[in-house]
Amino acid sequence: MEVKDMKKLLVENNYKITKQREIVFNVLNENKGNHLSPEELHEIASKYDKDLGIATVYRTLVIFDKMNIVHKLDFDDKRYRYEIIRDDDKHQHHHLLCKDCGKIIEVEEDYLETLEQIIEEKYKFKIINHDLKFYGKCSDCSNLEKK
Repeated sequence: MEVKDMKKLLVENNYKITKQREIVFNVLNENKGNHLSPEELHEIASKYDKDLGIATVYRTLVIFDKMNIVHKLDFDDKRYRYEIIRDDDKHQHHHLLCKDCGKIIEVEEDYLETLEQIIEEKYKFKIINHDLKFYGKCSDCSNLEKK
């Protein structure tokens, strides 16, 4: 998604285009794959506007989530994280979570499409999205364990 697309969505949904919203969007876009928390996002965004408050970041993320500009992610670490929805995203991609170091690895492939089709047909249930996380050890932590 580009800035112009975000601005168009804001206008279509009767939200103002503000400098702060544009900064939050740009920081998220520049940090694809980093799964930023509101606090991390605020820390980076405040370099572009020192007056940007954490409450503004939270409010902007609520709006962006409602308008499907971002995915709101829960990695079981007691804080939500956010990432921009890419144009080619049908739904959220999957994540591998290392229980030792906390590394988050994105799985770009969607191996569940066949399963979704089976579920939709069998249960007459229209799947909109799903969320799948795998917990384990990343290769770095596994290699450390072997030494």
